[in-house]
Amino acid sequence: MKFANQVAIITGAGRGIGRAIALKLASEGARVAVVSRTEKNSVQVAEEINARFAGLARPYSVDVADHAAVQELCAKITADFTRVDILVNNAGITRDGLSMRMSVEDWDAVLATNLRGAFNFYQGVARGMMKQRSGRIINIASVAGLMGNAGQANYAASKAGLIAFTKVIARELATRGITANAVAPGFITTDMTDVLSQEIKDGVVKQIPVQRFGEPDDIASAVAFLASAEARYITGQCLPVDGGLVM
Repeated sequence: MKFANQVAIITGAGRGIGRAIALKLASEGARVAVVSRTEKNSVQVAEEINARFAGLARPYSVDVADHAAVQELCAKITADFTRVDILVNNAGITRDGLSMRMSVEDWDAVLATNLRGAFNFYQGVARGMMKQRSGRIINIASVAGLMGNAGQANYAASKAGLIAFTKVIARELATRGITANAVAPGFITTDMTDVLSQEIKDGVVKQIPVQRFGEPDDIASAVAFLASAEARYITGQCLPVDGGLVM
């Protein structure tokens, strides 16, 4: 129970990687704020956690791009749980298209959710972490932010920005006992990759040294390590979990 008596906020926790992270941290004793844009999804995951781990989760819904709403929600979560020890910024969307044809609306939507959303939640919890002189912030980036990906100018830019943001806050918070790191998933079996054709999947697999897609639990395990005491001397890093794709 490495996270006993600790409180974790996971955004985008209603499905996929976020759900896996929420379950993983709860399995190690964390009390979890399950945050999703869709209330139904957050409720379902919270109920799943509570059924398996005896009342360790509460559901919340918010548009992570709405700064004021996120500040109100972070205050509510802090009041509900009395503290926040771990923040996992996982919420993300895609609006793919060739850069020359990409609409401003699709560019702004992805940057608002993927990058501004992380900034919003950071601002919502950072002061509390500074007062308690401890905390773990883990931002879910992407290998797209490290190597680029055709048709994902907005997504890659948002994830590259998230990696840079992670390094900045790691420097700013280091003396307060707070670490900040990023995890960069490769191709993981989720709703986002399910929409790919089999031909595209087969082509991607050929580029991955381990010759398969990863699973959400692979990302959850990396997050759990970075959130733990064992990672107390690691900050400002981006850990690719990608089967060797970008090595």
